[in-house]
Amino acid sequence: MEEKEIAKAVKLSDIAAKIGVSTVTVSKALSGQKGMSDELRDRIVALADEMGYVKRVQNKEKEAGKSYNLGVIVAERYIVEKQSFYWNIYQEISQRAIKKKCFAMIEIVEYSQENDCIMPMLLSENKVDGIIVMGAFGKKYMNAVKGWTKNFPVLYFDTTDGDEAGDYVVSNNLYGGYNMTNYLLDRGHKKIGFVGTRLMTPSIDDRFFGYLKALMERGIKYRADWIIDDRDNIYGKMNYNRQFILPKEVPTAFFCNCDKAASLIIRKLEEAGYSVPGDVSVVVFDNFEYDQEADIGITTYEINIGEMAKRAVHIMLHKMQNALYSAGVFSIQGKIIERESVKKIGKSVPYAK
Repeated sequence: MEEKEIAKAVKLSDIAAKIGVSTVTVSKALSGQKGMSDELRDRIVALADEMGYVKRVQNKEKEAGKSYNLGVIVAERYIVEKQSFYWNIYQEISQRAIKKKCFAMIEIVEYSQENDCIMPMLLSENKVDGIIVMGAFGKKYMNAVKGWTKNFPVLYFDTTDGDEAGDYVVSNNLYGGYNMTNYLLDRGHKKIGFVGTRLMTPSIDDRFFGYLKALMERGIKYRADWIIDDRDNIYGKMNYNRQFILPKEVPTAFFCNCDKAASLIIRKLEEAGYSVPGDVSVVVFDNFEYDQEADIGITTYEINIGEMAKRAVHIMLHKMQNALYSAGVFSIQGKIIERESVKKIGKSVPYAK
């Protein structure tokens, strides 16, 4: 009786440690997937039998096509707030997945796990049939994820990686940044700052490039002192005192890369004696928690998270079922929501000739 209980406790990670391979490789070997030599597969299967490894019951259901388990991994830095943007997206994904007999589960990757490149348990314990990587991770960890998920259904959500081909679902960040900056230019603003730490996430960078494109088309050079960091460039943590430092000459408007950044820059402006939109106009990208932080409704580029979640679930179901689907980058358009945070100060700035 005791030996039987021990056998049931054998995990994929135990087999992987003994043979010197990853748990994903062990999982593939035991489920008959490709990606290794026949010799290695036979060694893994033999060792699993020897150690008394028992496949979980739900694997039979999966093989019969009755249901799938969809994993979502996200960095801890994106989930620290009580009502995180990514929590909201995960709920959208989960609700849409359950309608397709697909059960979504989330794992938060802590700072130490990311730094040490520790595999998420969703993968190491063979708990899911596919994985969604939500938001950006550090380069080292992202490379590790690619290795762990080679020949495994994976999709990158709200982040892009130009190194190699893959499946991505993103908001049209460049277009949104371009539109919001043009919104300010059309209302007479020439002195426009950007709030967001560059080279931190692909989303912020794309929004910044959209901001630059709009300025360039109107013949306006951006000023480095009007580019304000909103988080540290290592873990992406926001610190009100260390970031959000106002320049000596404050521009007439700011385009902020996210709701939290907008609320904090407005607070900083008000503490310095400026009013919004009386003295400084503010626009933002997201439209998730504008009413939780600021006392004024902020004009925003709203992300269509419903459509993004729908597309992500659609792609992952097809990948897990090994069915045909359209691969590549899916960029989902958002829309401008006008509120009270922008003041028109003149005629539209003309385009450069």
